Amino acid sequence: MADKRDRRVAVVGATGVAGQQFIAALDRHPWFRVTALAASERSAGRSYREALTDAKTGARRWYCDEDPSPEMLSMPVVDARDLDLDACDIVFTAVESDAARDLEPRFAKRRPVFSTASAFRYEEDVPIAVPGVNLDHLDIVAAQQKKRGWKGFVVPLPNCTTMGLVVTLKPLLDAFGLRRVVMTSMQGLSGAGRSPGVAALDVVDNVIPYIVGEEEKVAKETGKILGGVAGDRFAPHPVLVAATCTRANVREGHTEAVQVELEREATLDQVRECFLRFGSEFCARGLPSAPQNLIVLHDDPFRPQPRLDREAGGGMSTSVGRLRLDAAGLRYMLVSHNTKMGAAKGAVLVAEHLVDAGRI
Repeated sequence: MADKRDRRVAVVGATGVAGQQFIAALDRHPWFRVTALAASERSAGRSYREALTDAKTGARRWYCDEDPSPEMLSMPVVDARDLDLDACDIVFTAVESDAARDLEPRFAKRRPVFSTASAFRYEEDVPIAVPGVNLDHLDIVAAQQKKRGWKGFVVPLPNCTTMGLVVTLKPLLDAFGLRRVVMTSMQGLSGAGRSPGVAALDVVDNVIPYIVGEEEKVAKETGKILGGVAGDRFAPHPVLVAATCTRANVREGHTEAVQVELEREATLDQVRECFLRFGSEFCARGLPSAPQNLIVLHDDPFRPQPRLDREAGGGMSTSVGRLRLDAAGLRYMLVSHNTKMGAAKGAVLVAEHLVDAGRI
C-alpha cells in the first residue's frame, strides 16, 4: 500500500547548483517522487543527462557529492514556463530571483511552492521558513492564499548565511532574550553559484571582503524570522544585527563568528544546555530529512571547521564551538551547510513538515 504521505514533486531550475541539491535530496526519498524536471528554455527538450553534459567537452556539470541515479538522469527536462502542474503535488524552485518573481506565482495559483530564491522573502504575507525555528509562521499562508487568490502558496527559505545564524539565535532568544548581534561570515564558494560565481584567480590565496546585498539580507531576514505574526502580517523582532559577509576559499559550508548581547544574564552552562536541547521535539518527529540534533556542540577549541563539520547530521545540523562568555558578551563560531540545510534539503524538510501535519 502506498504511503499516505506519498507526493509527486517537480524541481524547477534542476540543472543549477541548488537545483542539483534538490535532486540529491529527493533521489529515493521515502515520501516524495520526482515526476517533473524543469529548467530554462536552453535545457528543455533533452534528458536530464543531456542537459547536464557540456556539448563541447562531454563533461557532466554535476556539482553534488552524491551521484544522480540513472532514473533521474533519464528523465526529460521541460521549459519551466510549460511545467504541467497536473503532474505534481508540490513544486520546489531553485531559480534566480528575477525568474522566481515570474514563475512562482504561476505555480502557486494551484500548488505549494518551496523556494530558495529571495523574490518573495520580504512580502508581508510570505513566511521565511526555518525548520525547527519558526514553522508556526507557516500559518500565515492562509492569508497569503486569500489575498492573492491562490490555491497553493509560496514559502521561501532564508539566505543561506541567515540559516545557521538564526538556528543558533532562536534558543538564545527564548532563554535569555536578544539585544544585539554582530556576525562575520566566511562563506563557501558554492554560495556564489557557478555562473558567474567567483573567478578562481580572485579567491585563490584570498578572502573577498564583500558580497553584494548579503549583509542587508541577513539583518532583515533575522528580524523577520525571530519575530512574530500580528494578524495577517509579520512583526519583526527588534534585535540589532550587524553583519560583515565575506567569501573564503572553501568549497562548501559557511563559517560565522558571532557575538551576542543578551537581555538577561546567563552562565556558560546555561547557554550550553539551551543549545543542546534546542529542537529536540522537532527532530524526534523523525521526518526523513531531519537531523538527530539541530545543533551539534563542540568542546574542542579547533572546531567547528567547514571541512570537518559541514556534513553534520547529513548537512542539516549547525555545528557550534568556541563558546565564550565574558564582558564582551557571548561569542561563538558556527558552521552550517549552505546548499543542504541552507537551501534545497532545508526546503524539502519544510515540505515534509507540512505533509506530516496534513497540510499538503
